[in-house]
Amino acid sequence: MLKRISIQNFALIDSLEISLGSGLQVITGETGAGKSILLGALRLILGERADLKSSMNADKKSVVEAEFEISLSLEPFFQANDLDFDPQTIIRRELLSATKSRAFVNDRPVTLEVLKALSSQLIDIHSQFETATLFTQEFQFNLLDGLAGNHKTLAKYQTQYTKAKELEKTLMQLESQLRELTQSADYRAFLLEELEDLSLDELDWESLQTKLETQENVGNIVENLQSFFSRFDAEDLGVLDSMLEARSKLAKVAELSHEFTELRERMEGNFVELKDILFELQNKAEDLESSPELLSALQIQVDKVNALFLKHNVTSIEGLLEVRDKLSGEHSGFLELESFIETTKSELRKLESELSELAIKLSSKRKANCAPFSKEVQATLSQLGLEKARVEIELRETSSFNAFGKEEIQLLFQANAGFDLKPIHLAISGGERSRVMLAIKKILAQSRELPTLILDEIDTGVSGKVAEDMGILMKEMSSDLQLILITHLAQVAAKGQDHYKVVKQEVEGKTSSTILKLSKDQKLTEVAQLLSGSKITEAALAQAKELMK
Repeated sequence: MLKRISIQNFALIDSLEISLGSGLQVITGETGAGKSILLGALRLILGERADLKSSMNADKKSVVEAEFEISLSLEPFFQANDLDFDPQTIIRRELLSATKSRAFVNDRPVTLEVLKALSSQLIDIHSQFETATLFTQEFQFNLLDGLAGNHKTLAKYQTQYTKAKELEKTLMQLESQLRELTQSADYRAFLLEELEDLSLDELDWESLQTKLETQENVGNIVENLQSFFSRFDAEDLGVLDSMLEARSKLAKVAELSHEFTELRERMEGNFVELKDILFELQNKAEDLESSPELLSALQIQVDKVNALFLKHNVTSIEGLLEVRDKLSGEHSGFLELESFIETTKSELRKLESELSELAIKLSSKRKANCAPFSKEVQATLSQLGLEKARVEIELRETSSFNAFGKEEIQLLFQANAGFDLKPIHLAISGGERSRVMLAIKKILAQSRELPTLILDEIDTGVSGKVAEDMGILMKEMSSDLQLILITHLAQVAAKGQDHYKVVKQEVEGKTSSTILKLSKDQKLTEVAQLLSGSKITEAALAQAKELMK
């Protein structure tokens, strides 16, 4: 339970410390005295986001500290989070004057996630403005799952559900990519086929161009070669005969003088080379043949290559090879993308199968607890003056999964006999809403075995006997837990085991809020004032005494 609260430099609170007891702890005070500030400070202990502008004095840090008496059942949590376990555990939040806040458990720094996980097992704060959550599916599912003991199953389901939603998002993105690729896939496949048909790896572009040039100029080449050969073979004036005679003369000169030996050898070498060239030219000349078919084939092949150069904006076979490899890679990526989509679909089907099994388990336990829930709420509402009220939970299967399974939930309500049940937000009044929420909080506190429950003006909208009944019910609830109650109703306040009053005062020209623990006589005066207003009458005092009995 919550044993002590200490607040320093927070909003209108300069310095405040209060010790709390067990049972029903009542807090009253004028509107605007600072009760909401006290709750705001406690919400920091719950790990809620800090308002760094809340400091009363901007030059000093704000500190909120709460001491709890905790059970041994929480020791595994402390061990799992590397915290020092102490039956008297102190949680502290510090709002720094600069830009950040810090949290501590038994003087060990912790993250807000750890703080939230711990404090949620110690305390629950219900604000008067949170009654509207009664109408939300999230609240209704959490309520029923709490009664059904679905926490572990639901946590596992929601983990898998998050994975499934992420996979669905991934699948949508992949399919979008595939559609974009598919739109140009045929053209890209055509381009790839066009390049592959050319057998670019074996294609000798220079040789191909040379063959085409030769075939285009066969007539001129043959004519010039024939003239060339005639020059060499002409009688009396033939180049070969002349060179043979010159070769013979130079040989005789070299025999006469070694000075000419090197030149003779050079002449001999050139003569041999010339004969070799002539022989090779003769062979090529014999092979030369004008072929329109070959010319056409070569022209077509060269034209194809040149067209591809132009189409792909490259100037070499190497450039075409790069384009071909890129298109080939894209085609492989296309096939890989299709394969990845199928794998993702398979994983999603597997997850959906797991979700289906978990959803069935959740639904089964929920359905088993619907009737007991309705019975207990109706019994509690009967204590609160709603003897004819009926409350039921309706579960409807859905076609798709949601964050809580494969069904929707609706809390149905009717306060009067003879009328059909309707969704609670359509059938409930303000005063009925407070009583229904109190009944539900009672059930939740029992199911969660929560040590401390804070109710902020949950009795709003009721008066007279109903207020008296609510006070009695909260007194009963406080026998099993510490119930801290903020109220404006005398009938409720009178039931408190301890009574505290939030007051606003001016000290040295500065307004501040503080909280006082009231003695028995002070409590009597406070209850009487709640009954009669600022002027306390004898009748109000007498009625206050009766209420406190």
